[in-house]
Amino acid sequence: MSHKAIATIQEHFSSVEDPRVEFLVEHNLLEMIVIAICAVICGANDWVAVADWGETKIAWLQQYLKLENGIPTHDTFRRVFLRLKPEQFQLSFMSWIGAVFTLTKAQVIAVDGKEMNGSKSKTLGRRAIDMVSAWATTNRLVLGQRKVDEKSNEITAIPALLKLLELEGCLVTIDAMGCQREIAEQVVEQGGDYLLAVKANQGHLYQDIEFLFECARRTEFKGIDSDYVEAVSEGHGRREKRECWIIDDNEQLDFIRNRDAWTKLQTIVMIRSQRQEGDKATTEDRYFISSLRADARQLLAAKRAHWGIENQLHWTLDVAFQEDKHQLTLGNGAANFAVLRHIATSLLKQEKSAKCGIANKRLKAAWDEAYLLKVLQPG
Repeated sequence: MSHKAIATIQEHFSSVEDPRVEFLVEHNLLEMIVIAICAVICGANDWVAVADWGETKIAWLQQYLKLENGIPTHDTFRRVFLRLKPEQFQLSFMSWIGAVFTLTKAQVIAVDGKEMNGSKSKTLGRRAIDMVSAWATTNRLVLGQRKVDEKSNEITAIPALLKLLELEGCLVTIDAMGCQREIAEQVVEQGGDYLLAVKANQGHLYQDIEFLFECARRTEFKGIDSDYVEAVSEGHGRREKRECWIIDDNEQLDFIRNRDAWTKLQTIVMIRSQRQEGDKATTEDRYFISSLRADARQLLAAKRAHWGIENQLHWTLDVAFQEDKHQLTLGNGAANFAVLRHIATSLLKQEKSAKCGIANKRLKAAWDEAYLLKVLQPG
């Protein structure tokens, strides 16, 4: 680990306020953050493992950190991180992302929520913590995240997260929870475009879109500005065919009630997925609205890129980091540990020299200090 890598971490997390009484502080907060990041990269999934990793690697860490009072205990890590303000920790994460990684312009940004099931407590009457994340589909890294307030839902967390992102030229994709007029307006005002899923609970919006596609398909889209593409994928005994129709005909879209309430609504989309797995066949139709006038191929690709947040982020967090097994229920500990996992995920996904999965990259980083250095300083 170079001094530059440590300095960069400490610089971007220096704005996180230390919640402890100053004269009682034994361990430097920024050093604790560095240790926690390294430990989580190397396989630590809880505070006991973070402290144990630090004790094991203390001689190595002392090359870069003062560690005047040694390695904090797991109770110290737990107490400090459950009192850190998640908003400050998340903002520091986003600042660090912008400094360390070169982000591709005009890419698809997928926004989605994930419940951390292990944070739920029936005894305490606490529901599972929900984190909304923004995923850069081209770079395959987390741009930012926001904890959903306990007495709220993703509808309030999504605008707060979007406000912190650079959306100029990007296409923001959000599932049905984010299909809100205010969110569509915000994305456009920030210079981006949107592709929002529409479900039946959207009332007449869903009904109108469904009706328009039914009528258009009956007449084979004759006289309607539209486009169509299909894609087929096979593997692991499963065959999936995806068909995408779009309508960007203003005369047709004017049949959508209150169309003008949706900022820059220019395209409606229908995607039909047909899956065949053995003797089991399923068909699903989904509808979307978009501010982007694009061909069917581009919008189908954008939606497939959105599904990457499930396959490449949420799946990784559950399988490689065992996120759903974590039982951090007090204070802000779960939300702040989630940020540590996002940091580790982003760094490990950017490291390309090891041809193995994230779980094995974590093992390699734990065994090989030279490899850990490579992970910590991408590019």
